[in-house]
Amino acid sequence: MDHPLIDLINARIAEAEANGAFDNLAGAGKPLPEVEDPENALLHRLVREAGGEPEFVTLSKTLARLRESLRDETDRTKRGEILREMSMMEVRLDLAKQAFSSRR
Repeated sequence: MDHPLIDLINARIAEAEANGAFDNLAGAGKPLPEVEDPENALLHRLVREAGGEPEFVTLSKTLARLRESLRDETDRTKRGEILREMSMMEVRLDLAKQAFSSRR
């Protein structure tokens, strides 16, 4: 089943093409750049343009916050909890780094 707006979309594209909106586009007539992960290339580009960051960057920031809270914490029980959380975060960070580097 087609999208309910497919006719409108096709009409708008045809209108833009007739008005020359696609003439003289940068890169016209050239092959598309090579992409390692074509299925997710658009998604990765949109995330990057929206200011997204790889998971390992987010995890690194979380780990830094945990280290800071450990410095400020005096309660032994809470320090133990923070240390356990830091340990898990370090494992997640290593896995995220490996996953990220294997995609490149």
